[in-house]
Amino acid sequence: MNSTTNRPILLWSLLGLATFVLLPWYAVPDGLFSLQGVAELLGGHDSASGLAQVLLQHRPWLQPAAFALLAGLAAARMAPTRRQGRVLLAAGLLGTAAVLGQGFAIGVPAGGSATLSAMLGVTTQPGFGWGATLVLACLLMLSAFGLARLGAFRGDTFVSAAVVGSAGMLMIFVAYPVLRGLLGAFLDETGAINLVQAWNRIASERIWGLGCVVGGSRCGVAWNTLALALLTAAGTTVLGTLLALIEDRSDSRIRRVLRVLAPLPIVTPPFVVGLGLILLFGRAGLVNQLLEWAFGIEPGRWFYGMFGVWLAQ
Repeated sequence: MNSTTNRPILLWSLLGLATFVLLPWYAVPDGLFSLQGVAELLGGHDSASGLAQVLLQHRPWLQPAAFALLAGLAAARMAPTRRQGRVLLAAGLLGTAAVLGQGFAIGVPAGGSATLSAMLGVTTQPGFGWGATLVLACLLMLSAFGLARLGAFRGDTFVSAAVVGSAGMLMIFVAYPVLRGLLGAFLDETGAINLVQAWNRIASERIWGLGCVVGGSRCGVAWNTLALALLTAAGTTVLGTLLALIEDRSDSRIRRVLRVLAPLPIVTPPFVVGLGLILLFGRAGLVNQLLEWAFGIEPGRWFYGMFGVWLAQ
């Protein structure tokens, strides 16, 4: 065994097992950011650690997470070959699927699968806490190491872990909330799937209306979004072409300034751009105040519309 190349696998496996044994699996009300005492970790119904949940609270559906981490620990004793990669990838993916599957299937109050809950003898369970979250992170890292051992990312475990970790956060904080929001369009007030109601929402005049074309006040959101996208694409193409020409064909000193300014939108948070434009062109912005002082033009809300959003984009 190459102890150096397998050290990250060993460390993440041990971290996951320690988390399973020592940290509360569920998010406890009024105790989310505080660690529990020994008595609570062992005997608490919802505040117990993952191991105590399995042994004392009779929640065997948490066992696959521990088995997957033990498989990762065993893989750390293997040579860094494709065989090790297959073990790590299988352990990581199966463990992640088991943890997420039971979490969504049983669910928090007013959610989950009634059939599975009845089979397991439990109606609901609290949301994920420190234990479940860190165990999931460790299982994702084992999956990333398995991908690297199988040849992905040129075998670089650090790059693989960074990519898989970033993808996991995108799924949790971006894709999942968006999909949950979209799913809500297909549900009625009782939470049941209602395709008729979903069609009425999707085909709403507020989305597809063409009132602005036939003399009405406004068009639907879809057409406004499409128009904004086309205007933004045209504007940025023209601006990018001009910047490229100045950089490549000009000897002007402005080139040095542009080299500093051009990358700023890439690294600047979007709210900074929005706040800056509002401070400049908003009703109480510098430009409106200057126009009122110099020409007596009363400040208006002209910037809060299509033009302002287009300029920000």
